[in-house]
Amino acid sequence: MPPRWPRKPDRKDPAYRRLEDRINFAVHVGLFSAVNSGLWFVDIFKSADWSWLVWVTGVWLGILLFHLLYITAIADYSPVKSNG
Repeated sequence: MPPRWPRKPDRKDPAYRRLEDRINFAVHVGLFSAVNSGLWFVDIFKSADWSWLVWVTGVWLGILLFHLLYITAIADYSPVKSNG
């Protein structure tokens, strides 16, 4: 069941921004999992040397962990002040 928002979505709403960032992170995790599992699956059955695959997975995992750190500790979800 998709997440439902009880009011009109607005980027100025801190709770909406937090939810949007978490959904974006979930998409990022899904893409990482799908691509890397596919690459490692092909790596098992091929005869060429794919030594670069360890670096691709490691760097992407590092970016993913930084993304998690950002949304849990760094991001500022305080209310946005309007200029009105």
